Amino acid sequence: MAQLWKGRFKKELAKETNDFNSSISFDKRMFEEDIKGSMAHAAMLGAQNIIDKSESEKIINGLSDILSDIKNGKLKIDMNAEDIHTFVEGELTARLGSTGKRLHTARSRNDQVALDIRLYLRKEISEISDGIKKLINVICAKAEENKNTIMPGYTHLQRAQPITFAHHIMAYAAMLCRDLSRLSDVKKRMNICPLGSGALAGTTYPLNRKAAARELGFDDITLNSLDGVSDRDFCIELSAALSIIMVHLSRFSEEIIMWCSWEFKFVELDDAFSTGSSIMPQKKNPDIAELVRGKSGRVFGDLTTLLTVMKGIALAYNKDMQEDKEAIFDAVDTVKMCLTAFTPMIETMTILKDNMRNAAAKGFINATDCADYLVGKGLPFRDAYKATGELVAVCIEKGVTLETLPIDEYKKICPMFDEDVYNAINLEKCVADRRVEGGPSVESIDSQIKAAKEIVGQIC
Repeated sequence: MAQLWKGRFKKELAKETNDFNSSISFDKRMFEEDIKGSMAHAAMLGAQNIIDKSESEKIINGLSDILSDIKNGKLKIDMNAEDIHTFVEGELTARLGSTGKRLHTARSRNDQVALDIRLYLRKEISEISDGIKKLINVICAKAEENKNTIMPGYTHLQRAQPITFAHHIMAYAAMLCRDLSRLSDVKKRMNICPLGSGALAGTTYPLNRKAAARELGFDDITLNSLDGVSDRDFCIELSAALSIIMVHLSRFSEEIIMWCSWEFKFVELDDAFSTGSSIMPQKKNPDIAELVRGKSGRVFGDLTTLLTVMKGIALAYNKDMQEDKEAIFDAVDTVKMCLTAFTPMIETMTILKDNMRNAAAKGFINATDCADYLVGKGLPFRDAYKATGELVAVCIEKGVTLETLPIDEYKKICPMFDEDVYNAINLEKCVADRRVEGGPSVESIDSQIKAAKEIVGQIC
């Protein structure tokens, strides 16, 4: 298939150069966006009498047939074509003759590819958002089931204060809600049409850029033609948002991996979402969580690639920018794949409630509540803090917990203690009394679940 730019050149392109220059291997995935963008362009050309309306209609019908043929397998994309734009235009010309050659009037591949990738990524953002919404809904369902499941909350990976499993996983729902918001913002800024920017300086033809933009579902057109063809901020911004999603999935994965270990044994993954060892028959490995954690590095690398490619490029289009697609496509594919595997893993895992409760009982995680008890009796917090610390030291020495330490030992440390201290440090009460918004009480978890579901319903 001949290159679209061949007129200036007398020698055939070296095979090595053609292979190195070609992008069809990865931009072929944008065939539908390329064709729909061309149909909108052809319709605008006809409406503006830049080409005859009858030819515009023939082009649109021809493009529609090509799209249908690719989708149903009748037409295979020629991997010898330089790119998807060359393939589609070449196929159209083969079918329509000289009429097909009129499609590229008032258009460059520079604004064409800028259009295609916006259309493609706009669709992908919607699919990724749907995947995140499914995961949030799964988390909310797990939280509903575990509003009273006591577990230790951690700081520095040390048992710190009593919370519930619902409270813990709703933290990830909150992160994912922010991810949805970020994707929505990216999509909004991305939804600006560059078509009509030409190679860099627009065109002398009387285009109606806004009509083509409306036809393709864009909110507006790019303000500057140089920026229109050389802007890849939207790829970088999307890659950054995807990287943050992977940070969240990786952190969640790390906790799943720890919770599955015999040292924690807080959860057990379903057999369908675990693997075994080739040599150790007792093993049940959290491979999905480990792979998600590992694949985060790929997405971070894609972001670094995009930033590095764009940082030193003078205006307008440069061939370096062809590197944008493999990086952003890989980031998109990786996040979608991770969400697809991770969500059912969370949905099907078993929560080992007794193990969580037993761990919570052994870590003195009600010590703050014990100090607050003394504060309620009138003791300054710093003095209450010191007295409670001394109690913990006594418990460690005697091999008991705050709940089982005799009251006379309490009174040796501070005479303000009385029998009602045991009620104050009851783990269930410690959690239930944390009614502050955002806390682990049942009322607060109900509010958090409601808010997350509202966000899921609002963001498109």
